[in-house]
Order: sequence, then C-alpha cells, then structure tokens
Amino acid sequence: MRALLALIMSLSMFSTASAADTQPVRVKLQTSKGDIIVKLFKDKAPISVANFLGYVEKAHYNGTIFHRVIPGFMIQGGGYDALMVEREAGETIQNEADNGLSNKRGTLAMARQPQPHTARVQWFINHVDNDFLDHRNKDSGRGWGYAVFGEVESGLEVVDAIAEVETTVRSGMRDVPVEPVIIEKITVIETAGD
Repeated sequence: MRALLALIMSLSMFSTASAADTQPVRVKLQTSKGDIIVKLFKDKAPISVANFLGYVEKAHYNGTIFHRVIPGFMIQGGGYDALMVEREAGETIQNEADNGLSNKRGTLAMARQPQPHTARVQWFINHVDNDFLDHRNKDSGRGWGYAVFGEVESGLEVVDAIAEVETTVRSGMRDVPVEPVIIEKITVIETAGD
C-alpha cells in the first residue's frame, strides 16, 4: 500500500512539473523606445528559451542595443553595446527551428551564422512575416531555418518604431541605427506555473 501511495504521489508531482514546463514564460524588454512584453515558448523551444533566460539572469542584455535594423524584415539585438563593442557570448546551442513555429510578424528567433547550430546570444524580432526563414529540411544551413522561441504580446508598436529608425554603416556593419536603440533591461515578469 505504501509503495502504491508513493507511486501515485510521484506521478502527481511529475504531472504538475510537466504542466508547469508547458506554461509560457513572459519577459519585459525595456528599451529606449518603450516596453515590449514577450511570451517565451518553453514547451516548443526549451533549449533556446533556457539559453535566453540564462543571459537575462546574468543581466547580459542590459545596456545592449538593436544593432541591426531592417524595416520590412527584422530588428536584431543582444550582442553589442552602444559603442559597438561585442559582448562575450557562451557556447553555441542546438537549432530548434524544426519545432513547428513560424517566423511570423512579432515572433522572436535566434540569430545565427550560416551553419545551423551556431546561435549563441543574439536574437531578432520579425518585423513582418518571414516564412522563408522557417525550417524546411536538415540538408543545409539555409534549409534548417531560424528557431522561433517567443512572440511579442504587447509593444508591437515599439517594434515598428524601432524598425523605422534611420540607419548607417558603423564599425564595418550595415543597418546600424544612427541613434542607438538601447535595450535598457530585460526582466522575467511571469515564470512557468505562475
């Protein structure tokens, strides 16, 4: 009887933990253009979300900028400060672009090099639907796609405002805002199970 009771309790704890794991995590991006609330899909992109939240916990993103802004495409951030000094990044992560999520307007996806499993710290918000960035196959870097791991819940007007800023070439990079758009702080405002 005790063994049966222990088994029932452990199964109950497992189902509660599993339910919590499928609940979204929400973060607030405080930027110099306004706030953006983002829902992260821990159930669909657990590696990408854990990676992103690890950098949030270390305050890595605080004081970084949107360093690549292309209207009608996306806004990219997480890697450089206002002086265009690149912040140190950790190890690369597995590409989760085959998770069924699409690069639709307002979604967050991991930025990477041409090789599929090279995402580290940078991410972007899709300004428009960018289906061509979705996973198609595992034959090539391009076919792998870009892993969506979150979606803007509020503040899409802030994304639009950032996408429309004037850009220039700076530190050898194109599409850099003339006036830095600063990610002042990213904080977790709701965790799984809240």
